[in-house]
Amino acid sequence: MKIAILDTQTLGNTSLEVLTQLGELMCYPMTLPEQTSERIRDVDVVITNKVILDKEILEAANNLKLVCIAATGTNNVDLAAAKSLGIAVCNVAGYSTPSVVQHTFTLLGNLMTNMHRYIADCQLGRWQQSDMFCRLDYPISELQDKTFVVVGYGSLGQAVASVAQAFGANVIIAEQKSATSVREGRVAFNDALVMADVVSIHCPLNSQTQNLISTPEFNLMKHSAFIVNTARGGIVDEAALVSALEAGQIAGAALDVLSKEPAQQDNPLCHYQGSNLLLTPHTAWASQESITRLVNEIAKNIMAYNYNEPRNRVV
Repeated sequence: MKIAILDTQTLGNTSLEVLTQLGELMCYPMTLPEQTSERIRDVDVVITNKVILDKEILEAANNLKLVCIAATGTNNVDLAAAKSLGIAVCNVAGYSTPSVVQHTFTLLGNLMTNMHRYIADCQLGRWQQSDMFCRLDYPISELQDKTFVVVGYGSLGQAVASVAQAFGANVIIAEQKSATSVREGRVAFNDALVMADVVSIHCPLNSQTQNLISTPEFNLMKHSAFIVNTARGGIVDEAALVSALEAGQIAGAALDVLSKEPAQQDNPLCHYQGSNLLLTPHTAWASQESITRLVNEIAKNIMAYNYNEPRNRVV
């Protein structure tokens, strides 16, 4: 069996030994669009994280039997074309949940305690200049007894909600914005925003969630509220967020995702210099343990396919 990984760079330094045991493994750090067809032409299995496999590319693959997406999202593979060509497609779900949950609260903790500003002060020698034992230059707030709104209540949202409850927060699950009725145990979307001290986003990006949080939504929120997005860029309107931060409409925001990645020079968030914004470069998913789970799950998907057992199949 010939197996090609098109973007091993996205897997960091994780061992791929479990994959080498399944066949002849060809590894490419990154693959440009014009290189894709040649690299998958004669392989049986292709593994891709973000490399696009469209209809034309799939049609040109002579022996391709299985596409393994090294992620949960499937938008980089033409699933309809794969189905028509008899090519199986698998993804991996749930592997990054502990990593994303940890990252969510790392970002939130920094925002609520101004940790990043206090660390910078220590590095700049300002603690040494203090006239008392500590510095109290920036506000510090607790998560306990705060209203914590979860937007997107899948496995990730549920895990984040559990940790928030452990901190003593009052967790509210927001109903979908477009919903005509409110399910039991949930709160209408706009009402949840009005109540929120923290909004944590864990929903997918689609036509219903594009710019889900924009100027009207920021206008509903408390001036003391924080928003954290470790889901997908585009769910939060980036220009509207900058305006809300500049105006003090909300207290702060932390994002691990942007509408276009890698970050673009013209993205307004990349130019914002306020201390109430934290950006990380789409690393919430990327703990070493998370990537190891991902590689192991891909290997299990390939083995299951070989035994004609459906596992994580999307096609």
